[in-house]
Amino acid sequence: MDFFEKIDTKPTGDFEWNVPEQKLGHVAVVGGSKQNFRTEIKVSEFLSKQYPIKIVQVVLPDALEKSLPSLPNFIFLRSTESGSFADGKELEKTFEASDFNLLIGDLSKNSITSKAMTDACSSAKKPLLITRDAIDLVIENHPERLLMNEQIIFLASMPQLQKIFRAVYYPKMLLLSQSLIQVADALHKFTLSYPISVITLQGGQVLIAKSGTVKSIPLERTGYSPLMFWGGEIAAKIAALNLYNPSNFINASVSAIWK
Repeated sequence: MDFFEKIDTKPTGDFEWNVPEQKLGHVAVVGGSKQNFRTEIKVSEFLSKQYPIKIVQVVLPDALEKSLPSLPNFIFLRSTESGSFADGKELEKTFEASDFNLLIGDLSKNSITSKAMTDACSSAKKPLLITRDAIDLVIENHPERLLMNEQIIFLASMPQLQKIFRAVYYPKMLLLSQSLIQVADALHKFTLSYPISVITLQGGQVLIAKSGTVKSIPLERTGYSPLMFWGGEIAAKIAALNLYNPSNFINASVSAIWK
């Protein structure tokens, strides 16, 4: 199984050294709704404090514009009546303007937002990490378009990956009861079939897969609990190190996830 590596010691090729001393790059943190936008603010603050990123932009629906302070790094896009994103073209332009996009979730579950998000993500020409409830929303509409976009990174739970596999009628089964090797084999074959990148958590192991290569890290070596893993900070670290190491997704992600 030369496609799979279980990493039990900290990698010697530490990608933290590849972070520039001067501020560079533009990251868009996208998400939120009228009901919830705390994660977007928290993640953008983390990125600004921890990494030398020139622009960290928070992209929210305009239903929030009157209730938030007017800050230069906030931009607001047209929203639905329920207070979530409504316009796929606006989102697409936002993705295009950034060097790396982080779709962090907290979205309203409605057909308009689902279609707008799926259309924009499917057309993304810059790296786009999708996680949390945003995954459930974007796979509702023709998910095969997303899976053919090499810019897409899914930081997904196992149940979410099961939904993705079923949505495209993928012949390889993915079960919660499977061993680590069986899950790695499924991700190996899936990422050979589709050009996306996948990060998931199963059986106390974080798995990272791209182009048929799969690596795993024990969750205990990350410093995060299973609940904390989905809080947004891990997604932000992965986004930051991949911003500076765009041609080495797996190693940059391993360094981001390792404590």
